[in-house]
Amino acid sequence: MSWGTELWDQFDNLDKHTQWGIDFLDRYAKFVKERLDIEQNYAKQLRNLVKKYCPKRSKDEEPRFTSCLSFYSILNELNDYAGQREVVAEEMAHKVYGELMRYGQDLKAERKHHLQEGRKAQQYLDQCWKQMDNSKRKFERECREAEKSQSTYERLDNDINATKSEVEKAKGQFYLRTHMADESKNEYAAQLQNFNAEQWKHFNNAIPHIFKNLQDMDKRRTVKLGETYRSFAEAERRVIPIISKCLEGMVSAAKSVDDRKDSAIVIESFKSGFDPPTDFPFEDFSQNLNRTGSDGTISNTPKGERDRDGAPAPRSDPKHLTSRTKNKLWLFGKKPKAPSLEDFSHLPPEQRRKRLLHRIDELNKELQKEMDQRDALNKMKDVYEKNPQMGDPNSLQPKISETICNMEKLRSEIHKNETWLSEVEGKQSSRGDRRHSADNHHHAPQGRESPEGSYTDDTSQEHHTPHHRSAPAQPNADPHEFDDEFDDDDPLPVIGHCKALYSFGGQNEGTLTMAENEVLYIIEEDKGDGWTRARKQSGEEGYVPTSYVEITMEKNSKGCS
Repeated sequence: MSWGTELWDQFDNLDKHTQWGIDFLDRYAKFVKERLDIEQNYAKQLRNLVKKYCPKRSKDEEPRFTSCLSFYSILNELNDYAGQREVVAEEMAHKVYGELMRYGQDLKAERKHHLQEGRKAQQYLDQCWKQMDNSKRKFERECREAEKSQSTYERLDNDINATKSEVEKAKGQFYLRTHMADESKNEYAAQLQNFNAEQWKHFNNAIPHIFKNLQDMDKRRTVKLGETYRSFAEAERRVIPIISKCLEGMVSAAKSVDDRKDSAIVIESFKSGFDPPTDFPFEDFSQNLNRTGSDGTISNTPKGERDRDGAPAPRSDPKHLTSRTKNKLWLFGKKPKAPSLEDFSHLPPEQRRKRLLHRIDELNKELQKEMDQRDALNKMKDVYEKNPQMGDPNSLQPKISETICNMEKLRSEIHKNETWLSEVEGKQSSRGDRRHSADNHHHAPQGRESPEGSYTDDTSQEHHTPHHRSAPAQPNADPHEFDDEFDDDDPLPVIGHCKALYSFGGQNEGTLTMAENEVLYIIEEDKGDGWTRARKQSGEEGYVPTSYVEITMEKNSKGCS
């Protein structure tokens, strides 16, 4: 069915209908715009949520528990899900909303053009009708004037009193009016014929053609709406497989939670490497009391601890007991706070070993990068030397020198950390022997324990931190350990020299104070206890931590091994 044949007289209604169609298209475009805004806001809120709960610390500091890793995997999947919502919004923006806006503009321009053609055709037909109507009115008016002149002529012709001139004048007027009426009649007939022809063209050619164009335009609008409806749904359906994978990833992350593995990680993370504390010894403070059988008291003193001669046994040192108690109680209570040190000596042995291993690994990676950069610069320098036009080889020398300097610094750092690591591993291997020794004697040696974090009330033995750079942990030093070392009058021969890498306070008796970069003479090598005997240029002698100095032994000296 065609609008041109069925609706030839409904121009105004078709004008309203096509306007309604464009308004509906604009309304649907507005709906799509609000829908994609919802998708964009939803995706943005999801991404902000993921960002809020994602770990802000580095990966090394994050827990390795499967429950945490699974949650982070879920956050990653949710972030991907948010990305798919953004894809839906982009698809709707470009393939639906953008297409509707472009098509709507074209549709409005096309409708305006067709309606203008229809109005022009109607105006032309109205103009033809006015011309025909004017000629009709003129013909009617001329006919009335001709009838009047005819009546006047007949009246004067029959009047005997009328003169001949009056009759002739009336006759001439009658002929003139009759002629004019005939001309008006011919003009009216021509205008009527022309109007009828234009009217036929208007309603059989012009209007049907214009209405057909409007009908085609309205059909295309309807088809475009159907296509955008489908595109609207396709934008959502295309991301369903990826969204399903995101949800499957969340389910897989949930299944990967392992309580046993998390428990093992807790043990690995917090295992100190210390041995459980030994039993406290019984200390009998009643040994100095004279007891007789008549006082009715049964002695609780172990028989083996009484002196055969009746003399009282030596009393335990209360200060020593208090020190031992403080050294061990933190294992069951609150551990005292310790400053974070470069050698991690504030950590338990096991944790210290892990941190040192990790640092050595990172330093080795940095060293490898510097070595690769050095090799690359050397290759580039060789190319410049062979092809001077490509560049000046001397311009690379500062960078090569800087790289070599960085390599030396990294090697020094690696050596320093490996020294600390060897110290930790050596102490861990000997801890079992010390434990058996402690079980036999029922008390720990007096003084400061190893620097893995044990508590001590001796403030004079606190770990000394240099001013210029952090120093490795000092070996254990007993306050009276070196008392008898300097009784000999004969000075020991010099077997080498050393350079202080760090400053050392020498607070213990028998130790030697030294400043960073100070050069000392070696007079006795380290015997495995972590101390080296040295002599200053002023003649002062004492022990310094071996890890604090860089030693160079004399090849011809007797002490050189």
